[in-house]
Amino acid sequence: MNSLSRALFAAAVAAPLALSAVAAKAADIVDTAVSAGQFETLVAAVKAAGLVDTLKGDGPYTVFAPTDEAFAKLPAGTVENLLKPENKDQLVAVLTYHVVPGKVMSSDLLNKQVKADTVQGSKLSINALNGGVSVDNAKVVKADIETSNGVIHVIDTVVLPQ
Repeated sequence: MNSLSRALFAAAVAAPLALSAVAAKAADIVDTAVSAGQFETLVAAVKAAGLVDTLKGDGPYTVFAPTDEAFAKLPAGTVENLLKPENKDQLVAVLTYHVVPGKVMSSDLLNKQVKADTVQGSKLSINALNGGVSVDNAKVVKADIETSNGVIHVIDTVVLPQ
């Protein structure tokens, strides 16, 4: 094998290794939500609201992410209405109410009841006193999904700003 062949062979072997190293890096909040497969409505809403770049940004952010089932519990037509261009401000308000600046892990909340400032501007009630964690009227069903720019806590109900 001549030196050119060795160099090409080495590059061919190294390329998949380099790609796998990139793939091993934690995904951001948006990519994590997309790959989870249970946040299709949330991802569509984030896109319609123009918040993708924000949630792919540096952060860190804590996102209380409602599942597709959580969105399905809303009254009929609510999601479709929010996704209309003329209701973008209302959609942004609902979505940013699910986001708290900073990275808040479940261990940070253990045995506490707090009001957290949201990106939307209102306060979200978080209760972790009785073994589980609730956020307003939603239950955290899976906690501490770490991403490259924050953390996702999965909730079973869409929470709405007061």
